[in-house]
Amino acid sequence: MNHQPLSPATSNGTVPLPALDVQNLTVAYEQTVVLHTVSFVIPAGERVALVGPNGAGKSTLLKALVGLIRPTTGSIRVNGHLHTQCNDVAYVPQRAQVDWSFPVNVWDVVMLGRTAHIGLFRSPGRHDRDRVAHSLELVRMTDLARRQIGELSGGQQQRVFIARALAQDACVLLLDEPMTGLDVRAQQEVLHMIDAIHRDGVTVLVATHDLQQAANTRYYERVLLLNQSLIQGGQAHAVLTAEHLTAAYGGHLHRIETEQGILLVHDRH
Repeated sequence: MNHQPLSPATSNGTVPLPALDVQNLTVAYEQTVVLHTVSFVIPAGERVALVGPNGAGKSTLLKALVGLIRPTTGSIRVNGHLHTQCNDVAYVPQRAQVDWSFPVNVWDVVMLGRTAHIGLFRSPGRHDRDRVAHSLELVRMTDLARRQIGELSGGQQQRVFIARALAQDACVLLLDEPMTGLDVRAQQEVLHMIDAIHRDGVTVLVATHDLQQAANTRYYERVLLLNQSLIQGGQAHAVLTAEHLTAAYGGHLHRIETEQGILLVHDRH
């Protein structure tokens, strides 16, 4: 981020640690650099939209943050602590990356979020079962707890994976294109869940292709604009400028100011 946001001071004058502090992060597959010296800070408890064109490295960044990919260089701190794989960060992958034919039900998928708390060779205890039940209740999936995941609609499947992340008790939630392939109603349900999770104090970073949604301050406090390197980060009105959008996307977008806020449209000519 060109201008790293500072966390607001608390009532006693101290500055809380940021939820995510990423410095000079570079990721390369063999000889191909996918992310180059990416740096940003996300204050605790914020909702942040991660936007950029296809191939910008959004999914790679999320996988590096959760510890699925080892960076070539750079550092990642979660609540001030260096980490390579950290239970404080939960990750919801793209639906296309999940094998929905695997014979497992909703309850068992959500229980996977408790694995780090339970251990490899122990059975879930009462607290683990309570956490799973509470997570399913939050996403309104209690009645479908014994349903096979492959039998669910796309919106229901997304809610199950959000419940799994909630059961993990993470302080940071990463979602990779959670609205892709969902109808408008299902997208609104996901956005309402993100809002509820945010009100509970969880920091949320969402990769999305929907620039109009990312620009809406009802949904996100900040935006990160990425195309292999970080073009800009901060509030939407400062990030989604014609200059920054051109740097990220080329000359294929127009930014229009309306009474309702920012309107971003594709140039189809």
